Amino acid sequence: MRKNETDIRHILEIHGDALYRSAYLLLGNPHDVQDVLQEVLLRFLEKAPSFASTEHERAWLLRVTNNCCMDCLRFRKKHAYTDLDLLRECLPAPEQQAHLEELYALPAKWKSVLVLHYFEGYSVAEIAEILRLSENAVKKRLQRGREALKLVLSESEKGEFYEQKRYVTD
Repeated sequence: MRKNETDIRHILEIHGDALYRSAYLLLGNPHDVQDVLQEVLLRFLEKAPSFASTEHERAWLLRVTNNCCMDCLRFRKKHAYTDLDLLRECLPAPEQQAHLEELYALPAKWKSVLVLHYFEGYSVAEIAEILRLSENAVKKRLQRGREALKLVLSESEKGEFYEQKRYVTD
C-alpha cells in the first residue's frame, strides 16, 4: 500500500511528540533531530509498511528513529562535536543541565535504552523488540548506563561539596 501526505500527517499527529522527544534526548541538537525525523518519514514513505496496530506502528517508528539517531551519532563522532549551549538555555534548573550533559556523555548503546526506558516508558521486553536485542542485553545496557550515570553524578556531587567547603573555609 502506497503512503501519502495524509499518512504522514497521521503519523505526526499520533507519534510526532514521542519521535521528537526520543530523537532529541539521543541527539541533543534540534537541527539534527529535524534531519533524523525527515529521514524517518522518508523511510516510512519508501517502505510503506502495514502495521497490525498503533503500538506496532509506534514501535517501528521508534526503532527507525533510534537507528537514524545512531547513524547521526556515528557521523558526528567522526566529523564534529555536540554543542550543548543551546540546550543549556532551554533547561530551567542548573542540576537538570548537569544531568543531561552526563546522559549525553554516555555511549549511544546505553543512552538509547535509558531514553526508551525512562523517558518513553517502555519495558525491557519492549525495548528488546524495538532495538532487536535480547532482553538480557537490554538489562545489561540499562545496568551499565545506570552505573555510569551514578558514578559520574556522585563524582560531580563530591566536587560541588568540596568547592562549597573550600569557599566556607577561605
